[in-house]
Amino acid sequence: MKIQKYREVKATEEMPGVLKREVINADDGAPNFCMRVFDVDPGASTPYHNHAWEHEVFVLGGTGVAVSENDETPISAESVVFVPGEELHCFKNTGNETLRFICVIPY
Repeated sequence: MKIQKYREVKATEEMPGVLKREVINADDGAPNFCMRVFDVDPGASTPYHNHAWEHEVFVLGGTGVAVSENDETPISAESVVFVPGEELHCFKNTGNETLRFICVIPY
């Protein structure tokens, strides 16, 4: 079992204003899923992209929008988001505080 404060995990800057921490991954013995915590600065956005795998997202704090091909849906603390595989998507911070969310993906 691994128990750790997520801020103890080194963050990588995915792009300006977006930090990612892989808090649980294969190095921890997790063979199927990777858990990441993202911090998105006000005005910043994750890249608009798609890939074969799904995402499960839980918003911890801040406000923003989940962007898909068809719309932008407001998100905030306690929002849950399911992004199917191959769907174009990104997460934009539209608020004044850090948008922080957990994102779980399969390997």
